[in-house]
Amino acid sequence: MLNELLQQAEQIRQKQAAAPQRLRVCMAASCLALGSQRVKDALESEVKNQEGYCQVKGVGCLGLCSAGTLVSAGVEGKPETLLQKVRPEDAPMIVRGMADQLPQHLQCPNDTPFFTKQVRIVTENCGRIDPEQIDDYIAAGGYQALLKVLSEMTPAHVLEEVVKSGLRGRGGAGYPTGLKWRTVAKAPGSPKYVVCNADEGDPGAFMDRTVLESDPHRVLEGMAIAGYAVGAGQGYIYIRAEYPLALERLKIAIRQAEQQGLLGARIGGTPFGFHLEIRVGAGAYVCGEETALISSIEGGRGTPHPRPPYPAERGVFGQPTRINNVETLANIPSILRNGG
Repeated sequence: MLNELLQQAEQIRQKQAAAPQRLRVCMAASCLALGSQRVKDALESEVKNQEGYCQVKGVGCLGLCSAGTLVSAGVEGKPETLLQKVRPEDAPMIVRGMADQLPQHLQCPNDTPFFTKQVRIVTENCGRIDPEQIDDYIAAGGYQALLKVLSEMTPAHVLEEVVKSGLRGRGGAGYPTGLKWRTVAKAPGSPKYVVCNADEGDPGAFMDRTVLESDPHRVLEGMAIAGYAVGAGQGYIYIRAEYPLALERLKIAIRQAEQQGLLGARIGGTPFGFHLEIRVGAGAYVCGEETALISSIEGGRGTPHPRPPYPAERGVFGQPTRINNVETLANIPSILRNGG
């Protein structure tokens, strides 16, 4: 099961290495608004015209949105160069420059403060993989944590690792994630549910959108691990309708994971199954509050309710429910892959 996935990842990496020159074009919302699709089309056309052995790939957010459209240019064995404010008419000089010297005026300085102090965990794949291709995620180590958990760990062991990590809820409250999970695991009642709160309603806040647009499988993997840990076989992703690109990529990711046997019944040939559904919110800010979110998932009006009882005891359809936000769940694969 896990060994097969590791072999698949290695095969994909070998196939990708066949193209020594790579151009990664940001296809996240900010760069798309600046015309990155036209840039990608122009680069693909130029590669074909020059018969260059160069791969042009659409990827998630490359980070420096204010300098879009962004393109990462790399040659096997050398550090990649980030190109900023790229326009379609720059395509010929970029493709020619792959073998010699990339246009100096487009290059983003390597010592840009925005990047130099970053230690990327949740966003480690952003700008590196195509968010609409599960093979890219698998090649980057995706779903290894899930299959490791299912083949080598008990739910109690998973809970222990999450507690050990010290992860706290990234939605704002900062409540210890492992403690929340343990509460749901111990709660009587079945079925249990896992909910991803992707109703990012704070003005100007796009952290969750970036992850969902750039690395959606990471969130799905985190949810499946959470389901195994707390004894839930069903999950819901509650996302606002104002995130159409993230919504579309989530749908693609769920479909691909189900086709690969990494979601759905008997994941990886094990007895554990985890099914995911998407619920689209109508943009009500209050539905970011978990009791209002639960009401909306159930098909009712998104109205907050007094607590207790808490969702861990009585949540979706009156059953024990684990609710975490996008960034919290996106941390889980790294924790289980590397240890708490």
